Amino acid sequence: MPLVRTSLRAATAVAALLLGLAAPAQATAAPAPHPAAPAADCALPGRTGWTDEGHDTDRARFQPPTGTRRVLMLFVDFPDARADDSTDPYAAHLAPAADWLRTASHGRSRLALSPLRRWIRMPADSDTYGFARGLTFEAHEKYVRDAVTAADPHVDFSRHDMVYIVPAKAATAVSFSPTYLYDPATPGVSADGTRLKWAVTFGQDMWHWGPLVAAHETAHTFGLPDLYSFTGATHQYTGGWDLMGNIAGPAPQYLGWHSWKLGWTRDDQVACLPARGRRTVLLTPVERPGGTKIAVLRTGATTAYVVESRRAEGADRAACSTGVLLYKVDSAARTGEGPVRVVPATPAAAPSAGCTPLDLGAYAPGQSFADPATGTRIDVLAGGAAGDLVRLTRG
Repeated sequence: MPLVRTSLRAATAVAALLLGLAAPAQATAAPAPHPAAPAADCALPGRTGWTDEGHDTDRARFQPPTGTRRVLMLFVDFPDARADDSTDPYAAHLAPAADWLRTASHGRSRLALSPLRRWIRMPADSDTYGFARGLTFEAHEKYVRDAVTAADPHVDFSRHDMVYIVPAKAATAVSFSPTYLYDPATPGVSADGTRLKWAVTFGQDMWHWGPLVAAHETAHTFGLPDLYSFTGATHQYTGGWDLMGNIAGPAPQYLGWHSWKLGWTRDDQVACLPARGRRTVLLTPVERPGGTKIAVLRTGATTAYVVESRRAEGADRAACSTGVLLYKVDSAARTGEGPVRVVPATPAAAPSAGCTPLDLGAYAPGQSFADPATGTRIDVLAGGAAGDLVRLTRG
């Protein structure tokens, strides 16, 4: 879609100066402003029946994303892959995920990790559970059931909301880390009078991804989809923005849209333009608490453009670019099929090591985006330490 540059009215330049923001200096006319609309007018309905970008997440199927989640951490080995080391390094490796999630959610989501500091022997060899052959839901549920049954004599499952199952390093056949989400139409897995609804079963990739794999997989139990692509180039949609895409990306802070969907951002922190008109919004960086976090320009029943301010701090301290991040949300798109697609500004330079063109896609003051198909335009009016001033227009 075309990218253009624009200048600002003198009044905007004065406002930007008062806000401590840098802004271009020349002037153009603008359409009349639109009365503030409630944030609910820009919330999108889910259409996939699973993890998607809709705001009507089924809270019977997915666990609450706010408050404290009590997580039991089990350590398992196998007849063909026995552990000969302590469980302590495994627990320590994943423990930082709790602090990371607490900070990323601005204190609204907490993990209380309780490691069972002993090895639990699984009843079958590690290579019999299907990880190497394309894991099915049934095979995955059997793996979870076997671990829970073997651990049941040693722990009270009714005291926990979800389970992390961590395999011994010798279990190379357990290669990756999927999330278990229960199916209410089946008997499922139960222990101590409690239905086990949510679990993360870690694999050997946890040693590659680090503790953020726990934050990524746990967010699936909250209802978030994968932002990476299941086909084609893996990170073609969002690059390194948001760890639901590239877990090891340079800017893994959850998107402002995700923070709103999960209840970490309040409705009064969302600026909404649901129809024709114009709104000018001062955005504060999503890495910080407080202020207006996202501006949403709704374009259809299940689509919207979202803009937010990003800075190289907190979880995003290694960000490849800073300024305004613009992306399109489609709540009818399935997980892994691009439910969020970053719309990048033209980068000023070729990507450096560890960065991609999408990672360099943040907009600077004076840059704009226009979509003639929907009659929308987004102008970045100013930017600085306090955040970014943007104008949304829909003709």
